[in-house]
Amino acid sequence: MPGKAGRAPLPPWGNALAGATGAVLANAIVYPLDIVKTRLQVQVKRKPTDPVPLTTNDVHYTSALDAIRKIIDDEGFLGLYSGINGSLIGVASTNFAYFYWYSVVRTLYISSRGLAKPPNTAIELSLGAVAGAIAQVFTIPVSVVTTRQQTQPNGSKKGLIDTGREVVNSEDGWTGLWRGLKASLVLVVNPAITYGAYQRLKELFLPGKINLRPWESFVLGAASKALATIATQPLIVAKVGLQSQPPPAREGKRFKTFVEVMSYIIEHEGLLALFKGIAPQITKGILVQGVLMMTKERLQILFIVLFAYLRRWKSERLQRAAEATASKAKEVLPFDQAKQAVSALIK
Repeated sequence: MPGKAGRAPLPPWGNALAGATGAVLANAIVYPLDIVKTRLQVQVKRKPTDPVPLTTNDVHYTSALDAIRKIIDDEGFLGLYSGINGSLIGVASTNFAYFYWYSVVRTLYISSRGLAKPPNTAIELSLGAVAGAIAQVFTIPVSVVTTRQQTQPNGSKKGLIDTGREVVNSEDGWTGLWRGLKASLVLVVNPAITYGAYQRLKELFLPGKINLRPWESFVLGAASKALATIATQPLIVAKVGLQSQPPPAREGKRFKTFVEVMSYIIEHEGLLALFKGIAPQITKGILVQGVLMMTKERLQILFIVLFAYLRRWKSERLQRAAEATASKAKEVLPFDQAKQAVSALIK
């Protein structure tokens, strides 16, 4: 993140690379929780009177642990990692874009205002929202394909490319890759709340401290993500419903808006169902955010040292090249002879 003086110690792409690397590592570690929360969020509870299954999968899960057990029984241990390739590509691209634009937008804002102190909470949230919106526009297709992969029934699994073709060949065409964009744009408040809260908690509990210890970064990241997840869980559930296959009870009719998804869930399961899957969602979010911020802080320090070394190496190399050129010029044409030659040319 940019420093207190408003000038980033790393270029925007350096911050983006650090953030993306940390996000990929964190999400790879907790990916089983991601697929479990997606399966829980996309299913609709069955009732004895339901003539048609309301969920997209024949298997019904009663809890996160039940989901893990049934996925392993039905699909094997690797079933917990279904769609991981697309997911990590999405994570890398989304976080790279987010951290890049967050660094750019925040640095430009501080520089243009000449601020000596970090922006207040409202400004931090706004800057995070702008960065998140820009990132979502470019990266949501991967999210759509990954969600579709994670909710495919056993026996109908497809790869990243084939699933992408399936989305494009549906009634939505190419625009299907941007299903849920409106919900995603609304959900930019999640990373905005997360990173805004991270900045404020850091300034509140560790004022003036730039380089945090790993456990400090982990705790701050986990706390900020938990707050953001609780606040936005209904929208997260609605987004998953938009991007996945519609329940069989809808006879292939897709949801058009996240409000329609939320209304359907409330009608069939009640208001609290908007928070289904929140346990693995928060657990995953806390672990991912904690590991991400802890890793990102370490990588930022590493990149700062690396860039300083590269700048010094480049400067020394240029200086040696200049000295070698000057020395060679003196050997080829001594100064006095050069002066006489110039004077003769002038005459």
